[in-house]
Amino acid sequence: MDTSTHTGRTETRIQREKQDAILEAALEVFASNGFRGSTIDQIAEAAGMSKPNLLYYFSSKEDVHKKLIEHLLDVWLAPLRHMNASGDPITEICSYIRRKLEMSRDMPRESRLFANEILQGAPRIISMIEGELKSLVDEKAAIIRGWMDEGKLVEVDPYHLLFSIWATTQHYADFDVQVRAMLGPDKDGEDRFEDAAKFLDQLFVHGLKPGD
Repeated sequence: MDTSTHTGRTETRIQREKQDAILEAALEVFASNGFRGSTIDQIAEAAGMSKPNLLYYFSSKEDVHKKLIEHLLDVWLAPLRHMNASGDPITEICSYIRRKLEMSRDMPRESRLFANEILQGAPRIISMIEGELKSLVDEKAAIIRGWMDEGKLVEVDPYHLLFSIWATTQHYADFDVQVRAMLGPDKDGEDRFEDAAKFLDQLFVHGLKPGD
């Protein structure tokens, strides 16, 4: 995380803790209300501080949101970065699916924040999507294409494969209420993520393994 406030001053430990508290509060507010429905006053109240105090660390609602999204995108890309070209293709893809499901389980607010931004046309993060995200996806799509050329995976479009993994894993965060309602109270616990992992492993393994 950056070590200075928007004023340019070097941060102390206490100031960093304050900034982290603001970002945690902002995550809750933005995930619940979306960017347009959120205000600096709401974030300040959730952080337990005055609006002027918050504005010492961040110049605006947009500034808070940008910092959150930058951190989130870095975290969001981490599982894809771990996909190893020298590993077994099926193992690598299943590991990626598992990491994405764990993020849906552990970071539902972050997932909703990102989804809300995308649904609005990504006006505040389009440069990140077209830059860092696009570069990483191109790199991993080339790896997947290489596995297919070697006969280790069936022929599919690697981009749509990644889109499918995103859709099926992030569903469990973005549509959590619906998932819980459909599964019922007997399957409302954390086991639903393990059940999802087993199902998705089966779905993608059978769909990608040559000869199946």
